Amino acid sequence: MASLSYSVAIGMTVVTAASMVYCLLVLGAAWRFRLYQRRSGRLGAFAPSVSILKPVKGFDDGMYEAFRSHCLQEYAGEYELLFGAGSLDDPAVAAVERLMAEFPERHIRLVICPERLGTNGKVSNLIQMQAAATGEFLLVNDSDIRVSPKYLDRVMRQFAVADRRPVGMVTALYRGQAARWTLGAALEVLGISTDFMAGVLTALVVERGIHFGLGSTLAVRREALAAAGGLEALVDQLADDYEMGARIDRAGYAVRLAAEAVETSVPAYDLRSFWSHQMRWGRTVRDSRKWGFVGLLFTHTLPLALLNVVASGVSLWSVWLLVLAYLLRLAIATQVGFGVLRDRQVLRDLWLLPVRDLVGFAVWVGSFAGDTIEWRGERFVLKNGRLVKAAG
Repeated sequence: MASLSYSVAIGMTVVTAASMVYCLLVLGAAWRFRLYQRRSGRLGAFAPSVSILKPVKGFDDGMYEAFRSHCLQEYAGEYELLFGAGSLDDPAVAAVERLMAEFPERHIRLVICPERLGTNGKVSNLIQMQAAATGEFLLVNDSDIRVSPKYLDRVMRQFAVADRRPVGMVTALYRGQAARWTLGAALEVLGISTDFMAGVLTALVVERGIHFGLGSTLAVRREALAAAGGLEALVDQLADDYEMGARIDRAGYAVRLAAEAVETSVPAYDLRSFWSHQMRWGRTVRDSRKWGFVGLLFTHTLPLALLNVVASGVSLWSVWLLVLAYLLRLAIATQVGFGVLRDRQVLRDLWLLPVRDLVGFAVWVGSFAGDTIEWRGERFVLKNGRLVKAAG
């Protein structure tokens, strides 16, 4: 029995040490990306016509300001804004009409998308919006994404980069902005800036580039999207953003990460809503990247270090590893959350980082326990990346 306990303790120490190596990779990736951000200012101009497609459903706090930010672009080329709603009764329609009145000089159109072409309502709207788009390039982002005046310029310049493959998609990092402080919202924002975006930066280094898309920005060449099967191939996919980028990559085009980090609105989640959203995210990632999701074990540095303390009987060296793990997590939070993403909320809520990490570990474990998710008030079952409406 003593031999088994010793083996468990040694095993946990090895896993914890491996997780700390991951933390060092994150810090190196963050430093490398900050250098990339500085160099990106020297990219050559590229300003083709762009159709920005924004599917909408309902209206949330901060959404109008997000809409406005797209009308304030300092972009040399022409661009249009297309908003796609399921019907004229959607609450977002009034906001779009208000935007048209405030910015009459901008090309803004409302597209009514009455057809439901699959289980993913967002992609269903996008298919109907694409038919009305006139730009050479398409740019899709979520309705709550807020951007800087240089956003479109910085994203589109990436398409002119000389690569071994033609650039087919440009995507972007994002930070969360809570509508108002709640514990659920604070944990969500911390998770985005110190966990999820840290993983994206690390994938950029380990996988020698990015091979998927993020819903914050999906700028695409029309021919690359067509070569990847078009939007129609995504109509039953939950992770449509990830899949669009992955399919464009497999079709022989490069996916690039813009130097621009955008902002997404985070609702004032109560704890139940926060947990439901996290489980949907966890099971979506597990379904999209099965072995990669298993490997996420090593990203849970603090929980692993705590388990190591327990497994080793609170030995001195395990306590030292726990302290080191905490310091590494603080470094990631400041270097990625604040240094790369410019997320000031991370500094305000640093005291919640251990709580967020423990909850994140629980979500990772819980994600293996089923395939059912809740999305927009409906229950679905995930089957090989596809959404199937749950019975009952």
